[in-house]
Amino acid sequence: MKTWIKYQLFGGALLVSGLVLASVQSDSYESVKTKVETTLGMQVSAIADSPVPGLLQLETDKGLFYSSADGKYLLQARVYNLDAGMRNETEEALTAIRREGVKAFKNSSIEFKAEKEKYVVNVFTDITCGYCRKLHNEMDQYNDLGITVRYLAYPREGLQGATYKNMVSVWCADDKQQAMTMAKNGQAAETKKCTNDVADQYAFGQKIGVNGTPNIIMPDGSVIPGYQPAKLLVQALKEAE
Repeated sequence: MKTWIKYQLFGGALLVSGLVLASVQSDSYESVKTKVETTLGMQVSAIADSPVPGLLQLETDKGLFYSSADGKYLLQARVYNLDAGMRNETEEALTAIRREGVKAFKNSSIEFKAEKEKYVVNVFTDITCGYCRKLHNEMDQYNDLGITVRYLAYPREGLQGATYKNMVSVWCADDKQQAMTMAKNGQAAETKKCTNDVADQYAFGQKIGVNGTPNIIMPDGSVIPGYQPAKLLVQALKEAE
């Protein structure tokens, strides 16, 4: 009986200790979040311990950052694990964020579906980008190889220029595929407005470090920055399986 009581007391002490630690950790995270947001104007969506002891990992609207536990120092860096064959821990984290993030835009992307679909890639695009137009003009080649392309909006001028307005019109068109093709051919889409995710897709692109178009997100969350011919892309997809 005494032994049972001793274990109960020990278990209760561990539980209280764990709750206190979690509370202290939560307060510390909130303090860092507040400091970064008020000092730099960035929005912090998540904070967690990084792979490096003593550093926190911050998901922000401007990318992935690291900070000291007290929020005094902020780093934008790549973390490599030497004991794991130079594994890029930063890219591992971004890969997971990309993979989960594109799911939210599945129904608001503009899809060019392969008849015999084998792979799905998400492509950040700008209707004025030369290599984006080249990729689009070769859409039949991607589709013929079983690659479905889902476009996400990334107006490189930001959310104030003519490109943004034109991309909203494309995303609001009755026939989005046709409107996209017209826009990629330099023809102005019929001006339209609607509830759309163009701004949210652009914000997501900034969050995961997109700085140019096209930007191809592979099914595993890895990235191919820039244009990729259909045959080379399908080879990369096979290798990633």
